[in-house]
Amino acid sequence: MTSLSCFKAYDIRGRMPDELNDTIAYRIGRAYGEYLKPTTVVIGGDVRLTSESLKHAATEGLRDAGVNVLDLGLAGTEEVYFATFHLGVDGGIEVTASHNPMDYNGMKLVRAGAQPISGDTGLRDIQQLAEKADFAPVENRGSYETVDTLQDYVSHMLGYIQPEALKPMKLVVNAGNGAAGHVVDAIEARFQASGIPVEFVKVHNAPDGNFPHGIPNPILPECRAATSEAVLEHKADMGIAWDGDFDRCFLFDENGTFIEGYYIVGLLGEAFLAHNPGAKIIHDPRLTWNTIDQVSAAGGEPVLCKTGHAFIKERMRKEDAVYGGEMSAHHYFRDFAYCDSGMIPWLLVAELMSRKGKTLSELVSERIALFPSSGEINSKLEDPQGAIDRVLSVYETDAVAVDHTDGISVDMGQWRFNLRLSNTEPVIRLNVESRGDIALMQQQTDELLRLIRA
Repeated sequence: MTSLSCFKAYDIRGRMPDELNDTIAYRIGRAYGEYLKPTTVVIGGDVRLTSESLKHAATEGLRDAGVNVLDLGLAGTEEVYFATFHLGVDGGIEVTASHNPMDYNGMKLVRAGAQPISGDTGLRDIQQLAEKADFAPVENRGSYETVDTLQDYVSHMLGYIQPEALKPMKLVVNAGNGAAGHVVDAIEARFQASGIPVEFVKVHNAPDGNFPHGIPNPILPECRAATSEAVLEHKADMGIAWDGDFDRCFLFDENGTFIEGYYIVGLLGEAFLAHNPGAKIIHDPRLTWNTIDQVSAAGGEPVLCKTGHAFIKERMRKEDAVYGGEMSAHHYFRDFAYCDSGMIPWLLVAELMSRKGKTLSELVSERIALFPSSGEINSKLEDPQGAIDRVLSVYETDAVAVDHTDGISVDMGQWRFNLRLSNTEPVIRLNVESRGDIALMQQQTDELLRLIRA
């Protein structure tokens, strides 16, 4: 039995070809088919140079397990989610390594209704079957056909807004040579056909698995310059950049300034509450005050949930929440089968800007002033849990409240912080925010880092 290190907590990711290759992809497809026993599955792949062959190998594995396969071709992760629930099939597989280095690839697996398959919901079982590779003889091979759901997907995306409400605006869109380009083109064509006055300035729009401008990962500061510069050069109203499989989008205001994902959560909460009065909005514990304030002011109910897509999707289902957001730029939508999308957020923000007659910087700067935050700061340590215990012993006695939903969240009255362990490495992640006091936030951040790194 071979041990497969490409199976992670939530998905499959590994270096090519030692951790992941066509043989392993075949086994994964076969194991998926034998474990779930689906009739029909959709499959898609991102632009990486190895994605097509991995997709083909996984398809062969599925078909040998008797599964009918519908191939979307080049597709982002959320296009697989959409096709899975829209076509009413039994599951989906996206071949992608998202923002990982060039020599990596991976897969994201879902079952019927685009429900995620992660560690405790079937991924370990599929891993064990793939590792054993003790498959039954091939009897009735499944069929194979290509399908195109792009236009249905675009219609669904545009259903989250009233496109006729969009005022004239210019948007810089940076696909990073990833999988988003063909969707941008399709939305642009739809806008033009309907006379919607939105102009797209396209940056790195062509899909190219060589990633000539670097791996698309705008959460890294060094990956933001092209979008920021294009916004200034073209005097655009907003910049939008995606990661490789475009399940996350990152926004830049009209000054080319990158907007931290935290402040987008409150903004999207407000946008949804305009259409869904009184709805529940799920948020993660890292930074919370702005989201709670903005959602409550808009008449919604903020609900705290542990960080991570599996937890947020599950909690959204339980609460029947209309929207859930993480500061890491993952945004989840009830009407999108509780899945994350990198296309819905910018559409909602563009509509909000149009309705309020405000620039993105105006919408966000007042929120940043009310609740300034440190952003996430990582510290690599020998004993991360020891550092958390040390911090807690210093602050616990004076704290207004301590919450253990995810790491420790400590409310000190005028400022608060969250400190949590990484799931995957010996790192702890710190986030600090205050009530309208940047100097206090910065001072407490420095104090905490000295204590953490002591």
